[in-house]
Amino acid sequence: MIAKLRGVLDSVGDGWAVVDVGGVGYLTYCSAGTLSSMPAQGQAVSLTIETVVREDHIHLYGFASEQERDWFRLLQTVQSVGARLALSILGALPVAELAACIAAQDRAGLTRAPGVGPRLAARILSELAEKAPSLPGTAPLSAAAGGTANADAIAALVNLGYRPTEAHGAVSGAVRTLGDEASVEALIRAGLKELAQ
Repeated sequence: MIAKLRGVLDSVGDGWAVVDVGGVGYLTYCSAGTLSSMPAQGQAVSLTIETVVREDHIHLYGFASEQERDWFRLLQTVQSVGARLALSILGALPVAELAACIAAQDRAGLTRAPGVGPRLAARILSELAEKAPSLPGTAPLSAAAGGTANADAIAALVNLGYRPTEAHGAVSGAVRTLGDEASVEALIRAGLKELAQ
């Protein structure tokens, strides 16, 4: 299996790049984020590779980092998420944003990825809630919360008996509605309204 390619960037297209390694061009499918980090054509490039072998094809998926490759693998453990959709999700949501969406149980955030509707977003959040925190780049809920008021509001909702992921999602929704300067009390009230829906 091919795990890494180091060579010269031969060409780039919509969702793919060709890496020339010793005169052999390897077609690799890449996320928008990886493609945007590519050097100019003719320059040296290195990609972490995930080789996907199917009955009728062998595809190489290239990533700028091992972290992005790990998320690509994790996303495919979710029912109905294949390689192309996983790549699409990573193209719409960089790793840090994807990790924050999962930590916050932010269904709306996930639906920004093409091909991800509310039902699939809910399945991704449900199936990855336990697995994602072990991956690099996934901040703990309190660190992802974005401020002392947010963290205090989350803690208050957890003390009221809500799960940390539910509390984080509710407070994240409250911050989107009320803004970053909202008080702890306002965030708790708005968070409770979100949880009651």
